[in-house]
Amino acid sequence: MTDGPSIVQRRIAIMALGCVLAFTLVGVRLVDLTLIRHSSAGMVALPPRVAAVRADIVDRNGELLARDLVVHDLSVQPYLLSDRALAAHQLAIATGTDERRLLKSFAEHRKPNQFVLVARQVTPDVEDTLSDLGIDGLEFDPVMKRYYPRGEAAAQVLGATDADGKGITGIELGLDKRLHAGHAVKLSLDMRIQYALSQEVEAARSQFNAKAAGGIVINVNTGEILAMASERDPSFTDVQDRANPDRNRMLRDVYELGSVFKIFAFTLAMQDHTTRLDEWFPIGRGFKVGRYTIHDAERMPAMLTAREILAQSSNAGTAQIALRSGPERQQAFLRSLGLLSSVRSEDPEGAKPLFPRRWGTTETATVGFGHGISVSPLSFATAAAIVVNGGRRITPTFLKQAGDRRGEQVISPETSATMRELLRYVVTNGTGKLADVPGYNVGGKTGSAEKATNGRYVAHKLLTSFCAVFPIDNPRYLVFVLLDEPHGANASGVMALAGHTAAPLAGRVVAKIAPMLEMPTQAPAF
Repeated sequence: MTDGPSIVQRRIAIMALGCVLAFTLVGVRLVDLTLIRHSSAGMVALPPRVAAVRADIVDRNGELLARDLVVHDLSVQPYLLSDRALAAHQLAIATGTDERRLLKSFAEHRKPNQFVLVARQVTPDVEDTLSDLGIDGLEFDPVMKRYYPRGEAAAQVLGATDADGKGITGIELGLDKRLHAGHAVKLSLDMRIQYALSQEVEAARSQFNAKAAGGIVINVNTGEILAMASERDPSFTDVQDRANPDRNRMLRDVYELGSVFKIFAFTLAMQDHTTRLDEWFPIGRGFKVGRYTIHDAERMPAMLTAREILAQSSNAGTAQIALRSGPERQQAFLRSLGLLSSVRSEDPEGAKPLFPRRWGTTETATVGFGHGISVSPLSFATAAAIVVNGGRRITPTFLKQAGDRRGEQVISPETSATMRELLRYVVTNGTGKLADVPGYNVGGKTGSAEKATNGRYVAHKLLTSFCAVFPIDNPRYLVFVLLDEPHGANASGVMALAGHTAAPLAGRVVAKIAPMLEMPTQAPAF
């Protein structure tokens, strides 16, 4: 007869049975958490925190501009809802979701473990509200959401990401691979300058009832963009606005900028020595080119020197100066400044310029004073920076840089110095007087361009702009601003021209940002 199990054997058997039961309980709990996925209170246990996959973006001073944060997609298991209609109503109010959609989805997903997506990327305050409601069957799945702590400030430069965290516009698109790899980005933007520029641009847009307005601040020696703003009248929408109301007009739109383009006609004339500044030109009743007569926006004297032609912004005079360069030379020169190709930067969406296919005598004259050619404001600002920075090429950049980044010589240092003197003269003695800021020696040029409608230029539809450089004797920064159709009681007739709209705007921007940039005041230059 075999003896029964010993006491030790019984104890081992009991311990083994206990381990089996313990592992069974653990397994059941895991199934409950991973498959059934709801607790007795109706709220879901959160999976481990997901790692951020997109790096931060900061401004040049380290101020946070963009960061990935963990939020939650909200789903519900209709099977567990005691009152589907009430739950749909409460969820719709809390999340802004369509209540009818929820009710329909609840009716279609009534089996156990079927879930309905309620809302993506719900905020913590919404989660708190839902917790207080005590709705059964809710699930919060952790996902990443891109947050922009500064809101609309620089939003058009930063761009956006899609629901999967991929960059789709702006810097988010251009530096997508770098950010996705976890490498933080320090931009050249200075948010102090950005706020100041945006505030002044919007104030001027509102003052003159303009459809849109914008501005750029760029370091002429490094190409660093310190600020870039685009504002618009919310009531005004065009085809492009409907497609992307928050587009960056300074980069993605092109404009016939008008008289600010005279900077390049004079630079070429000075570079090739085709004109002397004290040379007299007939202005009078206009200048005839082929079957066209070029007139000026304001009455001009019968004769003007080349210096006064730029200072008083004469189209007739500039056309004569441009024609001395000729079509081929003018085209080659503008190409050397980058004006006949898309501007390149970390934002890949720079617009292509529009210019004449046939570049003859008439086109040479009109391009000389800024009609018949359309470029982006950033493209213009970059070319103008080359003119004043000693004549050396720069590449615009949204990334913080160290040291002087000027490249090859495009125009001679002597030509650059002459142009700086001329631009200062425009501000002290010409159409740019309202841009002058005591102590900062501003140089610049006005631009008032008639806009084309149905193939015809319309006199009362203007695009006004101003290019300001300071300090002009040793340039560091360029401010470019524009107003799209300034009008109303504050801008009619002559008062709508750039000297009365864009020039004072540029002056206010310079006055506000110069102290932020620690620019010392100076004695008047030239």
